[in-house]
Amino acid sequence: MSTPTSLELPDGVRPATIRTTRGSFAALDAVPASGVCERETALLVPGYTGSKEDFLSVLGQLADRGRRVVAIDMRGQYETPGPAQDDGFSPGALGADIAAVIEAVGARHLLGHSYGGLVVREAVLGAAAAVGSLTLMSSGPSALTGPRAAELSGVLAALGAAYGSAPDPAELQAAIGGLWRDYLEPQAVAAGVQGPIIAFLAKRMLSNDPTGLVLMARHILTAPDRTAELARAQIPMLVLYGENDNSWSPDTQEDMARRLGARRVCIPGAEHSPAVEAPATTAAALTQFWDAAEATRGPARPRDAG
Repeated sequence: MSTPTSLELPDGVRPATIRTTRGSFAALDAVPASGVCERETALLVPGYTGSKEDFLSVLGQLADRGRRVVAIDMRGQYETPGPAQDDGFSPGALGADIAAVIEAVGARHLLGHSYGGLVVREAVLGAAAAVGSLTLMSSGPSALTGPRAAELSGVLAALGAAYGSAPDPAELQAAIGGLWRDYLEPQAVAAGVQGPIIAFLAKRMLSNDPTGLVLMARHILTAPDRTAELARAQIPMLVLYGENDNSWSPDTQEDMARRLGARRVCIPGAEHSPAVEAPATTAAALTQFWDAAEATRGPARPRDAG
């Protein structure tokens, strides 16, 4: 999971609730200090077990370049409630959620980190999301493979959810608590994560919809390769990843970029969370890409962010 280095909100960033035709989504909403957005709005979608806070290090920098930037918790993540039915966690349903948020905030740039990349492509392929650009950050063309896939399979086994329907939510919640206490928290302590951040990680992990954690994990482990379909979308695309990514390999993401005809940016020194590990470099790369995408369509009309 991505681990923020600070929970302090940058200037111009505030908690918000995005109300859509598919329900409400917890968000962090960033605007320029002037309050005037001369550039087009961007929407940032986090990965598995992540949240909007994964983008805290870049939100202010991105907004300072004259655009509104909104980061959300997906359905069932942290501060956004889960769906009434389990099928609300299907890839298509999560993609429809993203399309509804896009419409609600008027986003033209769409970014998905890790599992969020698999979800945002569903929004684009579902033909319900009209966006001007797509960024896949530390994401892949299909199911996760290698050591991280084995690790995630081990998590499902520890939760008693490796096969069949998801266990009772109360049983799952107890198992998730044990997973945090016995494995994830000691891992964070050993990595030197500071106490307030560990407390946040615990709250976030235990606030996730337990059934959602299972169903999303299964999707990560079985997602089909839809790169050829996505390549037919007539929008600028960027594939951005850390040079030491330990989930989808850099080679895999480079090949995906080639197949998409996308711009490719490899962030030096970063692993799976460039927005946390190299925020200045990541923000600069995103701003350059978004500005270039807008230049092909002409200037946006300045808007009051208030």
